[in-house]
Amino acid sequence: MTTYRIAAIPGDGIGGEVISAGVEVLDALARRDGSFSFTFDSFDWGGEYYKRNGRMMPENGRDLIRDHDAILFGSAGHPEIPDHITLWGLRLAICQPFDQYANVRPTRILPGITSPLRHVSGPELDWVIVRENSEGEYAGVGGRVHQGSPLEAATDVSMFTRLGVARIIRFAFRLAQSRPRRHLTVVTKSNAQRHAMVMWDEVAAEVAGEFPDVTWDKMLVDAMTVRMVMKPDSLDTIVATNLHADILSDLAAALAGSLGIAPTANLNPERDFPSMFEPIHGSAFDITGKGVANPVGTFWSSVMMLEHLGEADAAARLMAAIERVTGDPRCHTPDLGGTARTADVTAAVIAAINGAND
Repeated sequence: MTTYRIAAIPGDGIGGEVISAGVEVLDALARRDGSFSFTFDSFDWGGEYYKRNGRMMPENGRDLIRDHDAILFGSAGHPEIPDHITLWGLRLAICQPFDQYANVRPTRILPGITSPLRHVSGPELDWVIVRENSEGEYAGVGGRVHQGSPLEAATDVSMFTRLGVARIIRFAFRLAQSRPRRHLTVVTKSNAQRHAMVMWDEVAAEVAGEFPDVTWDKMLVDAMTVRMVMKPDSLDTIVATNLHADILSDLAAALAGSLGIAPTANLNPERDFPSMFEPIHGSAFDITGKGVANPVGTFWSSVMMLEHLGEADAAARLMAAIERVTGDPRCHTPDLGGTARTADVTAAVIAAINGAND
């Protein structure tokens, strides 16, 4: 039997609640399958750790998780700590050194959930957004001078390398090639950003020559928001910069019905480091401790983790269980307009995994 070592990092807010639910479901899935198991090592890093120690994770934190097979992450963000500290001190402190440069966010409308677009349902909204996850607008290059004075100046410099752009666009083309429609949309802002974004366009055109079986087009990011709302069926696989894809993927999750259901994979495709899987909903301190957080985003992220680990059958079983449960309005949490609790959804998914009502 294969045993996978998973580093579980709940983080802040509802992160603890949804990661606990995710561990329950993954353990149930492993028992049902019988050919693999999980060992979960939990790390209490995040805002409360910062309040005790002055940092979001220990100095040797990455060494503690480097040899795990995958990382299951909850959320980063604490109302008593500036967001740039929580983000750079934990999530980005893992993503960038572990070269998790491919952030992959699938979006589709699950059974039982109505898109805000109303007339859109099922396969008409079936996207995968690929976000460059290691450089660009979030490279961390910049600084502040003369702080507090009228002369204060601040810079955030977007850093793009040909290597970084080429590898994420090539990854996106390969992903598009694996999907039925074989269509990729490259998103930039090359009319106004005439250096790095023009390089994106040029590299995309070069890489496209390696994939003659993939149809591709390009969009300016502002026009892309209109296309996502007005012509969602014209899109399939999408690739964009760190900032642009960050924003577009939140819009995509909202169009699919709720941020609570949206998953993410932060991939190191070369597998030199462990990849990290997380829901995108954030720490949601307004509902922390109330037991009503939607765990579906974590469950769907776990599907992506299983696929990454090579457990395709188990991933398909878990996705089928998720779809069965979202199709039942009694299992909708408040973000979906229902009254179900986190524990209710978790129990229902476990029952579906075990074949209840098959």
